[in-house]
Amino acid sequence: MESGIKTQARRPSTPRSKPTVTAAPLKSVSSSRKSAGKREAIVQAAIEIINNKSFPLATMTEIAAALDLRDAALYYYFPDKQALGYACHHSSLARFEDLLHAVDAEGGSGVHKLRQFIYRMLVDSDKNGAQLYFGDYSYLDAPQREAIKTWADRLTGILVRFLKEGMADGSVVQCEPEFVVQLLLGMLIWLAKWCRVVKGVTPDSVMEAINAFCFQGLERRAQPSSRNASK
Repeated sequence: MESGIKTQARRPSTPRSKPTVTAAPLKSVSSSRKSAGKREAIVQAAIEIINNKSFPLATMTEIAAALDLRDAALYYYFPDKQALGYACHHSSLARFEDLLHAVDAEGGSGVHKLRQFIYRMLVDSDKNGAQLYFGDYSYLDAPQREAIKTWADRLTGILVRFLKEGMADGSVVQCEPEFVVQLLLGMLIWLAKWCRVVKGVTPDSVMEAINAFCFQGLERRAQPSSRNASK
C-alpha cells in the first residue's frame, strides 16, 4: 500500500488598496474544492465498476455514464483509464491507512484493534463506498505498481503487527499472521460492498457474521462432561 508536505515562504500581504487581488484566491479555492469533489466522485464510480467488472472490462464511457457525464469530462481529470485506476488504488489505500492509524492510536489488545479496524472499515465502506481490492494492480505501469506494492505492504504489515500483539497478549490464538491477513483482506474488500448493495445488510450484520466466522469459529467445541467438570 504509500505517501511530504512542503512549506512555502509566507508572501508579503497584499495592500488593502487592491481589493481585486484578494478576491481571486477565494474563487480559486472554491473552484479547487469543486474540482476535488468531482475527481473523488469519478474515482468512487470507477471503483464500483472495476470491482464489479474487473479493470479490463470497465470502460471510461461506462464510468462517465454512471455520473451522467460525457467521456470528455473524465479525460479532463484523468488522461487515461490507467491513470484513473492508479487514482482508485491511491484513494482506497489512503482510506485504509487512516482507519488503521486511528485504531492503532486508541490502543487496546491485539484482538480489540483487529475487531475495531474491521468494523470501522465496514462502516466506512457503507458511508463512502467500496474500496478497490489492491491485490491486483498488474494493469498499472512499473512505477505505479511499485508505489502501490510498497504502500500495500506497509499497511498489511500493520495488520500483521496487530495479530502478533494479540498472540503476545493472549487475545489471539497462535497462527501464521501473514496468511491470516491475506485471507482477511480478501474477505473484507468484498464483504464491505454488500453493506451498500444487498437489501437488509448492514455493517452490524456483517460484523456479526465475521465475529462468528473469524473470532469465535464455526465448529462447536465439545463441552466437558458433568463428571469431568466436577473434578
